[in-house]
Amino acid sequence: MIFELVAIIPKFEKNLFSMKLYFLFGSLLLLFSCSKVPTDYPPNIIFILTDDQGYGDLGVYGATDIDTPNLDLMAEEGAYFTSYYATQPVCSASRASILTGCYPDRIGIHNAYSPGSKVGLNPEETTLAELLKAQGYATGIFGKWHLGDAPKFLPRKHGFDTYYGILYSNDMWPNHPQQGLGFNFPDIELYENETPLRVLEDQTFLTKALTDKAIDFILENKEKPFFVYLPHPQPHVPLFAAEDFQGTQGRGLYGDVIREIDHSVGRILETLKTEGLEENTIVVFTSDNGPWLSYGGHSGSSGIFREGKGTNWEGGHRVPGIIRYPKKIRPNTRIDAPAMGIDWLPTLVAFSGGKLPEKKIDGASLVPLLTGVSVRSPHDNFFFYYRTNELHAVRHKNWKLYVPHTYRSLNGREGTNDGFPVPYEMNEVNVAELYNLDYDPMEQNDVAHLHSEMVAKISKIADSIRGVLGDRLTGVKGSEVRPVGRVDE
Repeated sequence: MIFELVAIIPKFEKNLFSMKLYFLFGSLLLLFSCSKVPTDYPPNIIFILTDDQGYGDLGVYGATDIDTPNLDLMAEEGAYFTSYYATQPVCSASRASILTGCYPDRIGIHNAYSPGSKVGLNPEETTLAELLKAQGYATGIFGKWHLGDAPKFLPRKHGFDTYYGILYSNDMWPNHPQQGLGFNFPDIELYENETPLRVLEDQTFLTKALTDKAIDFILENKEKPFFVYLPHPQPHVPLFAAEDFQGTQGRGLYGDVIREIDHSVGRILETLKTEGLEENTIVVFTSDNGPWLSYGGHSGSSGIFREGKGTNWEGGHRVPGIIRYPKKIRPNTRIDAPAMGIDWLPTLVAFSGGKLPEKKIDGASLVPLLTGVSVRSPHDNFFFYYRTNELHAVRHKNWKLYVPHTYRSLNGREGTNDGFPVPYEMNEVNVAELYNLDYDPMEQNDVAHLHSEMVAKISKIADSIRGVLGDRLTGVKGSEVRPVGRVDE
């Protein structure tokens, strides 16, 4: 267009008028083009969550028998936590904390919900999706929900524009190894929004299908900020990998599943690059809890850490935590300060420039840690609950105190490789146990008898949180607990 306008002027290439006209129209065109991309455009957010994946299942966290090149590269290009905790070692409670920024006990959510549960995430709670939607974000979830399957609890009641996935864990179906013995699960259905599409009899296609849907959503909404929540049902048992990935990894079918998830992450990162979105997109990758060790070769690895899913020992909570945001986070940022699932909501809201919920939350922004402003955790204390409002442990700085409780363990036995669980045994912590995680991350040396003053100090901290969130083991009712959602309300 510019060249056509210049061409109609008499051909004096050095004519001052033509030169001025050329630069005038060029400047106007440049200004017009740039005006379509605001300089303060909020970051896109992609939150990828796996199910039951352990700390030791990625190359960046020490895995040598599973190839995870895309996630390793994501950590290299962003930040990775060495001491990141899932809030609880169980599905529903952990997921609730990510979306609300609250300890699950504050909002009445415990354990893992079964199909037909009478409770779910209270619609009165404010989710990350709702906060981002209020800022103009397109919001989509593709994967496992697990926060209640009654109509009032479904994703689109909690701020999501669209939903595609399953409503609870992928083992809650008639093929469960203990069906008829301890469970009586119905068929599991694949949903689109509130409509069941079909009964799932095979799940080998699911990781790819969820990734496809997430990528389609990105492409459809690339002209405005978007929030993609991608909670993969894998590697929760039963394990399923697409045919292209079967038999490709050293750790059997479990390794194949992780490799496919890594490939999924790679596809998403490549989409962002192709569409010119990678600089202004936050991508988070983590797991909802540690590995389900009773399934042996069908479970992940907790690395060097003690125990796994369903316990408050380090292996039940400490999981991969990776975040990539080229615009704000420097490459290869290793963060040793502890953080927890409650922190994602305030962190992502801070990056987006939004407002926190009006109701009290427990998380704190990790932005200072991620941007190099600070090397300290925003928390001095982390609280580890399990079952129905049982306080089991408190981490205070580098110390972790276990109060009397029971926990499950294989006690040195190994699981099988046939998809059937090995029964747990129940162990007891009879008196307080204290571990220094800086020197003893494997939690092998109880030093309570050497540090009675620290035991007393953390015990007071435990009493304080009991007064706030309650504790069934000591009979304390919390003063700041909000009601869970119920279908009869």
